[in-house]
Amino acid sequence: MRVAQPGPVSPPPSKADYVYDVLRREIHESRLPGGTSLRAAAVAARLGVSVTPVREALRRLETDRLVTYAAHRGATVVDLGPDALREFYGVRAAVEGVGARFAATRIDAAGLERLESLHDRMVRDAARGRTARLAALSDELHLAVTDIGGPAFLGGQARAIRTSFPVPQGASLWLDPELREANLAAHADLIAALRDRDPARAERVMVAHVTASGQFRIDAQGHRTRH
Repeated sequence: MRVAQPGPVSPPPSKADYVYDVLRREIHESRLPGGTSLRAAAVAARLGVSVTPVREALRRLETDRLVTYAAHRGATVVDLGPDALREFYGVRAAVEGVGARFAATRIDAAGLERLESLHDRMVRDAARGRTARLAALSDELHLAVTDIGGPAFLGGQARAIRTSFPVPQGASLWLDPELREANLAAHADLIAALRDRDPARAERVMVAHVTASGQFRIDAQGHRTRH
């Protein structure tokens, strides 16, 4: 009787990797809002590590453009202003729009079924007031469309754009009832365009949808500034 040999064991992450992963997740989940000061000593004490891996992690986050350094202030979580938000969502709209155009000519039955399943789950969750997972499911749907349209290049670019900046601050796009319904309607229109294999319509719907989300963020940011 042959005994199965254990597979290779991945080495545990370094302390710097651990700190980087925690801080990056906290930034993207808005638990560390834009403008938050990240003092190395305080972060080290909170995460139970020394200052050295924290400093290494902060340097990596600066390379990712998630934090900035200023003299006498140390690291600060990036807070996207209106111009940066327009650029961020403009680039997203361009890449994801082209991805949707290509997807309309490449999508197969399995891909369409996956998108419909994601959308149906979002509709059910929204109807039941379960909004916590809607943003993550929306990201999954958007990236799935771009992966179908551009598996060689566009899918990776879409992910790089999303991870190059922290999640913009402001009211959640999925907590506002009116916007939630508009987003679900846009997803339904997008899937219909893909089902009909209509590249121009798929791109138009995606670009309008992403652009509207960006404008909502900008308007919400302006409201917070005035108050």
